[in-house]
Formats: sequence, structure tokens, C-alpha cells
Amino acid sequence: MQVQSYLFFYGRCEEALAFYRDKLGAEVLFMLRNNEAPGADAAQGEHGDQIMHTSFRVGEAVLMASDGHPGQQPESHTGFSLSLSLDDPAEAKARFDALAEGGQIRLEWQPTFFANGFGMVTDKFGIPWMVMAAKTMTERAAA
Repeated sequence: MQVQSYLFFYGRCEEALAFYRDKLGAEVLFMLRNNEAPGADAAQGEHGDQIMHTSFRVGEAVLMASDGHPGQQPESHTGFSLSLSLDDPAEAKARFDALAEGGQIRLEWQPTFFANGFGMVTDKFGIPWMVMAAKTMTERAAA
């Protein structure tokens, strides 16, 4: 069994993929546009080029996403955060700063009792992130 996150970008999925490719090194694994559906299911016009489904890799995780249904009203992304963990605090801080571009910092980047660096940000697409450079067991024991 596998649980994966599925994100809806309400008409901004392609922009989000480009952002995550640039900021996190994301790699698109699969993409299907609305106009590529078979027969009568293929959407035409302004919604035809929108993304029906995509999967993309960030590090070792595979996320899925879509523009949502044509005309679907955007909903806020609440009740969850994507968590990005890196070993190197400097790289983690750089990824935190990259995700914050055009977004909103919810908790400034800072060292904590459990991490060499931790921060919370909502990116410009409304996706909440927690970014962390965790302390090792040895570092936590020495604290």
C-alpha cells in the first residue's frame, strides 16, 4: 500500500511544476492534458490545455497534481503540510527561501531543539511546507 499527496492548483498546475522544477529540482514523470483524453472526453477550448493529471518526483517522493475540474473554485490547502527534510542546513535554508519566493513565511527559519534548522512556509500556490535539517541522534543527545 502507498499513500501519496495529490495537489490541486486550479489552473496553475503547469506554473507550479515549473516553480518546483526550478526551486526543488522536481522531475515530471507523467502528464496528461484535458485535450488528450480519448474521444468525447477530450476537453477543448480554454480548458483543453489544462493538466488533468501529472506525477512528479521531488527527491525520493512522488507527488501527483492537477489543475482540477474546469470551473472548479479554488479551495485553501489546510490541515496538512508537505515536509521537506534535508541533511545539510545550508541547503535546507536555501530550499526554504526558494519556496518562500512569492509565498508567505509562517515560521521563520531557525534552529530548534530537534533540528539544526526548521521553518514553515506557504508557497505562492497556497501549498504549506515544513522544511527541516534534522539533528542526528548524537546531536540531540549532546544538547
